[in-house]
Parts: sequence; C-alpha cells; structure tokens
Amino acid sequence: MKKFYIHTMGCKANQFESAIIKENLIKNGLQMAENIETADIFVLNSCTVTGKSDHEALYILRNAKHKKSGITTILTGCLAQIEKEQLLQNDFIDYVIGNDEKLNLYETIQNILKDNIKSAASDIMQLKTFHKAVLQDMTKTRASVKIQDGCDNRCSYCIIPFARGKSRSADIEFIIEQINNLSAHGFKEVVLTGIHIGLWGKDLGLVLIDLLREIENKTTIARYRLGSLNPLEITNDLLEFLAQSEKFCPHFHLSLQSACNKTLKSMNRFYTVEKYLEQIDKINTMFDLPFLGSDIITGYAGETDEDFEITQKNLENSGLSQIHTFPYSIRKGTVGATSSNQVEEKEKERRAAIIKAISAHKYGEFINKNIGTVREILVEKHPDKKTGFMKGITRNYLTLITNSKDTTLANTLQNAKIVSYQNGHIYCEIL
Repeated sequence: MKKFYIHTMGCKANQFESAIIKENLIKNGLQMAENIETADIFVLNSCTVTGKSDHEALYILRNAKHKKSGITTILTGCLAQIEKEQLLQNDFIDYVIGNDEKLNLYETIQNILKDNIKSAASDIMQLKTFHKAVLQDMTKTRASVKIQDGCDNRCSYCIIPFARGKSRSADIEFIIEQINNLSAHGFKEVVLTGIHIGLWGKDLGLVLIDLLREIENKTTIARYRLGSLNPLEITNDLLEFLAQSEKFCPHFHLSLQSACNKTLKSMNRFYTVEKYLEQIDKINTMFDLPFLGSDIITGYAGETDEDFEITQKNLENSGLSQIHTFPYSIRKGTVGATSSNQVEEKEKERRAAIIKAISAHKYGEFINKNIGTVREILVEKHPDKKTGFMKGITRNYLTLITNSKDTTLANTLQNAKIVSYQNGHIYCEIL
C-alpha cells in the first residue's frame, strides 16, 4: 500500500482542503505516512500570498526530494494555480494540480496519468459554482465548514483573487446539511470558513445574515464561529442579530492591514481607520468581552515613518484583543510589486516588532479582564501534553487549562471559572 504525506501552508481554507485531500486519498486505498521519509508521495498544499511563501514552497519541495530521492512530489494550492506548468521546469516537482482539481486529487492524478501529462490547473477565473467538498474528519474537537471560495476584491498587495477565482458561495441547504451531520456525530462547535466569507451569498442574491438566520433556526449545533470579515461587512443589523444569538461565539477577526488612511488607500482598501475603530468600540459595547483580532502589514510600499506612527498610535488606542502582524512581502503580479518606493527589509521588520509588542500587551490585558469570570468552555478531545490536564476553549477564543484530568469530559460543554494567567498559560476551574 502506497503512503502519502501532506504539508499545508497558509490559511484555514487550505487546512480544510488538506483534510479533504487526506480523506480522498485514504478512501482510494492510500495510507497516511508519519513523515516524508516513510512516504511514497509528498503533497504540498501551497500558499502564494507573498513572495516569501513562494520561495518557502519551493524549498520544501526541493528538501523533500533531498530527503528521499524516489518520492513523488505533488504541488497543489495557490502557488500551483498561479504559476501552473512553469513550475514543472523544476526537477523536484513531479505534478502540478490546481485549486479546484485538488479537491478530487486521486481522480485528478489518475486522469493526467492516462493523458501522459503532469499538470491539471484549469482557468479558475471561469469557475462560477462552489465545489461541494464534504469533510468527514471526526478526530478534532471543533469542525470546519467551508461556506465560500474566491474573492472579488483587488487589494494592491494581494494575488489571491487570481489563485482562487471569483467569489462562489455554497448554498444554504448544503451548509445546513453539513452542520447537522457534524452535530449528529457529536460536534458541539463549527467554524464557518472560506477565502472571504463576508462575500457569502453575493452570487446567490443573499447576504451573510441570511445564512446565519438559517443556522440558528435549522441546525442543532450548540456553537458556531465566524472566520475573517471585512470591516464594511459588519453591519448594525448583523451585530444586533449576533448579539442576541445563543449559538454565536463572540470572536471577531476584522481584517485591517493598516491603521493609516493614506496606506489603506494605496492598498485599495475601501474603509477608513475611523470607521474601523468605531466598529471595534461598538462590538466591545454590545458583547461581553468579545475577542477582537486583526491583521497588520508593516512596510507596505510607500509607508513612511509618519504613516507608520499613525498606525502605531491608532492600534495602541484601539479596543483590539490581538494583532497578527507580518512585514510586507512583494508578490509578483500585484500592483504593490510595481511601486518604486519600497521600504527596506530591516525597517519592515522593525515596524513589525513594534506592532507585535503592542499585540502582546493587548492580549495580556484581554486575558486579565477575563480572570475571575465564569465562561462556557468546549473541552478538547486531547489533554494538554505537558500537564495531562484537560483543555477547553471559551466562546471568546481563550484556550484554558482546566483543573481536571477526567477524559470523560472531552467534547462536552462545561462552565469554568478563569483563575490565573501564568507563564503564557490560562488556568481555570471547572464548576
């Protein structure tokens, strides 16, 4: 029996799709290997969000061949979709499979072998319907349901719309069926994921709140969580609806990218910092200690010291709980890559370090606000490796270490009092 090994780069949608690939290969008689050395086939599900991620993908593939020269390498994901056949010029890549074709990877490989070719990556911009891939993985505590793919935005730093195609939505019936199936198998929480879930329903004549109403009314799931949203997609109607929900987990990830209006405009982002901060304040007022995460790119082309200082001050004064930060990396094929006023790498890193420090401070403050409160936790299926105590995740996205080693608590909802925060770990007592 042939064995395969998968390495996943990038976003939660890619992680979901790697799980689909794994199930597809196992269903067709292959076995999952523990590492590259024991595998016959190596699948890299790539990311192409930055130039650095492209280089990393090629390094990983080259290294796989170095570790085991006879291994068959399959490159799929966003880099494969963008570069396609050009990648086959590298002797360490055997097959290149596009983003849509990877969801039926075994069948795709069989077809290209018959045709004696090494690539299958159709024009994803022509895709008009959502690929209804069903994930049946029952090993995790929280399940993901992919509700959308593609992106219609054209941010000047981003190549992803050309790797994922136009926004395509799963229909409500399909999503409800998936959630109820997961609920029937014992799952208590689902995460709604996609490339740009705020665009869900655009191609169906619907909006996201239409789907959420159906999830509230037609599913038996106890909790659901949303992926990343654009600030403009957080309408008053949506907030009021979510604030009244007993199923929604108050965990928001609002993509920001910069807290300076000048930089936002050059990024082709259609909102202002003032509007964003207003949304953050509104959410903090309407929910009980909601988790509010965001993304910041430092050193985007043309960002001056003064621009960055504006971003720094706005973030320090914001009501965010945590900030994911990374230095701008040029991606060939984007508007940003053609700009002449690029920021030096060391300066990008310096700015990123400042934002990371702000994030660490804010996250610590957020945790301290939660100490002494009672939160519902979903106890994870696997105990903490170091201590053996059971872990749980709150609705507002804190991972807690409990005071119990009782494995029968796994996958149950419990009330727990958060008691301390020590050495990077949050501790609670199950009531």
